[in-house]
Amino acid sequence: MLSRVAESLYWMARYIERAEAVSRLVAVHFQSLLDGGGRAGWDGVVRITADEALFRRLNPEGDERAVLDFLLSHPDNPSGVFACLLRARENARGVRDQISSEMWEHLNRLYFLVRDDSGTGLAQGPYAFFRQVREGSQAFEGIVAATMTHGEAYEFIQLGRYLERATTTVRILSVRHAEVSGLAEGSVAASLELMSLLKSCSSLEPFRRHHGSRLQAGPVAEYLLLNPQFPRAVLFCLDRSARAVAAVAPPARSGNRLDSPGRLLGRLKAQLAYLDVEEVLGDDLASFLDGLLKRIHQVADEITPTYFNTRVILPATKAGGAPAQQQQQQQQQQLTRRP
Repeated sequence: MLSRVAESLYWMARYIERAEAVSRLVAVHFQSLLDGGGRAGWDGVVRITADEALFRRLNPEGDERAVLDFLLSHPDNPSGVFACLLRARENARGVRDQISSEMWEHLNRLYFLVRDDSGTGLAQGPYAFFRQVREGSQAFEGIVAATMTHGEAYEFIQLGRYLERATTTVRILSVRHAEVSGLAEGSVAASLELMSLLKSCSSLEPFRRHHGSRLQAGPVAEYLLLNPQFPRAVLFCLDRSARAVAAVAPPARSGNRLDSPGRLLGRLKAQLAYLDVEEVLGDDLASFLDGLLKRIHQVADEITPTYFNTRVILPATKAGGAPAQQQQQQQQQQLTRRP
């Protein structure tokens, strides 16, 4: 497969997964506030996306509306829902011959939904609007699985999706678990925060089927890190990423260069598979999650030189804007940035 095609498919999947994650976080937090269970402010959602410094610079005294605008369509936020869907659509348009017509049509409709209805949608209700975007992104995943040959192109999509998903789960767990740590275990406030944490990963019902109705910080962290069957658990995402790397054709190598992404994923999977979660709970969890996130970023950093040697397709540069190469570099730094 052409590296240009593989790269576009990989980034298309990462952008869509990021748009889905941001939409889900907003919908969950908004519903938590409506239910009276939200202790943390909207800044917690911004911290999960790792865009807090940018948001504070743009909105020193940002209120709820400023947060929603920033996460949806602020022109200076490359990780906003609209920016991610725009770039996903542009990458998909460049590889139309590699994806199904159903994929293109659905992504196109989702893009125009966000572009045309963002203002009225937020005015009518942020929860319903972001839920609609989230469900549209999730539906795209099903369309990919149902209408695309499960070959190399499909595996690059899975690689992008699950690396982005692993990153998101680690960030959610890091921010939300820190908010829970100051609460008395078993209290109503702690239970509500843990419930919000699980909903942020679409895992409340699966967790309860596995552990029962009682919510405790330790089992929640263990489930989101180490469950090998839940599709948003970090171990599951890394295993699926490793299988995608193994399924694609081996890249051209010079000398004795090894398959770095596969090797790094294998080591990371082994570390998690044999992890005793009790050893990293409490004050040690923050440093463990920080190190885990850095190692996931390292995998992503190795994918580009190993499989790609071209630039992904980006929107045309406007007059006076940054060159396309600079835009690509900035966006890659946003989606694979360090904590």
